[in-house]
Amino acid sequence: MGMRANAIFEGGGVKAIGMLGALYEAERRGYNWVNLAGTSAGAIIASLVAAGYTAEEIKEMVWQLDFTLFKDKDWLDRIPFVGLALSLWFENGLYEGDYLEGWVREKLSAKGIHTFKDLVLEEFKDDPVCRYKLVVTATDVNRRKLLRLPYDLREYNLNPDHMDVCKAVRMSASLPFFYEPCRLPFVNANGERILNYIIDGGVLSNFPVWIFDSEKIPEWPTFGFKIVEPDEYFSSKPHNPFTLFTAILSTILEARDRIHELDPKSRVRTISIPSLGIKTTDFETINKKKEELFQAGIAAATAFFEGWDFDSFKANFCGEKSCLKTAPDLLEPLYTGSPSQQRFILKPEVTAPGKAGPGQKPATPTGSWNRLSMSKINVGFQYREQ
Repeated sequence: MGMRANAIFEGGGVKAIGMLGALYEAERRGYNWVNLAGTSAGAIIASLVAAGYTAEEIKEMVWQLDFTLFKDKDWLDRIPFVGLALSLWFENGLYEGDYLEGWVREKLSAKGIHTFKDLVLEEFKDDPVCRYKLVVTATDVNRRKLLRLPYDLREYNLNPDHMDVCKAVRMSASLPFFYEPCRLPFVNANGERILNYIIDGGVLSNFPVWIFDSEKIPEWPTFGFKIVEPDEYFSSKPHNPFTLFTAILSTILEARDRIHELDPKSRVRTISIPSLGIKTTDFETINKKKEELFQAGIAAATAFFEGWDFDSFKANFCGEKSCLKTAPDLLEPLYTGSPSQQRFILKPEVTAPGKAGPGQKPATPTGSWNRLSMSKINVGFQYREQ
């Protein structure tokens, strides 16, 4: 029957192939997915898994893809020399995004998935957080708000059950300036019809690992699938308007959730996969590295699951002890370095020095606490007794 779990997939463009490798390893170990969520390219993966595809089946589909087709153009884009500039000026995006939406629609339809009504979980049909097997994030530019689709459609007086899943994925994957934004109609209190511009969910949260969290102790874990960048990528300097534009886009999509990377609760349940230097929109070069990136995802997941302990996670971060997730002394650096290299020691459940629980004596700081340490590896986090 397998083990139940939730999965959250970060946005990352073509780099998402690495997350696909990690997903393959998780499924090989017997995990079955209850709720799935994702942003941008992560929303594509999450939607396919929610429809019933396995990681191996998704890999076969992706390996047959010509990624350059995702750069689809209309007549305006095709005007020699100035077409892309005109498209950016008049349509707010370089490319249409129609091919992406059509590809997702075709794959979901093959599994009988059309609208979110097809993804209602009977077990959780009255649950406000887990009713749908899939949640994708998008950004409403007009309202400056992160959207959880389909749930937040009620704010636009729309029925979440009736939304096309492929349209929600298209909204989530609307890379700013790269794809034209989607438009969502809204009638305000004055009866005025407004078209809200919806773009990539990564603008406000590229890695919503928190999306299924609650104050209750979970019955099954939630795993995050995340791409980590090499340090030289962060320190690159723009030399011209194009590289500056690329740097701005990458910063928007990849740096927004650093605060969650520093959150111990998020960090210890995240499978961190190296990007191998591949950029979000490397559609032309991804074919040369897709197998290497897929294998990097497998290696990252292998390292993670060899040390994963759900009971330890619940003891440290769930229920009444969930406040520990922000305790400044919960993680101690093993050594200093850049955010992508730094590793930590995680302290297990302890009584804070000078305080005592019912029937206990105050704890004395001796520096000899029993600990669970994270191994010093760049592709994942691993618990081991010390």
